[in-house]
Amino acid sequence: MTTRSCPCGLFEPYDKCCGRYHSGTAAAPTAEALMRSRYSAFVKGDVAYLLRTWHPRTRPARLDLDPGMRWTGLEILGTTDGSAFHTTGTVTFRASFRGGSLHERSRFERVGGAWVYVDGEFLD
Repeated sequence: MTTRSCPCGLFEPYDKCCGRYHSGTAAAPTAEALMRSRYSAFVKGDVAYLLRTWHPRTRPARLDLDPGMRWTGLEILGTTDGSAFHTTGTVTFRASFRGGSLHERSRFERVGGAWVYVDGEFLD
């Protein structure tokens, strides 16, 4: 990631990429875009965005992030559905952090027209 690129790994400035979703000036158009924006929210420590984009039926009452966690990169490994023409989708990804990585298949649904994170399954 360069200093000019978004934490999600796309070569766009943060404010034109995930930052517009975090600020509420735009909504993620696909499940993958939401996944990328949620990763960026973890990098930025934006708990409000993470909770706002979590499905109401699975959302925790609160979320405490580890201030020592240093995320170092996101790799999208695959997607299923999750476009403007779908109501559900999955994104399989690997998120790297200092000292390791997290491999997950996340499920997303549209609620009121907006993509939200439902839950995830950790993969080996």
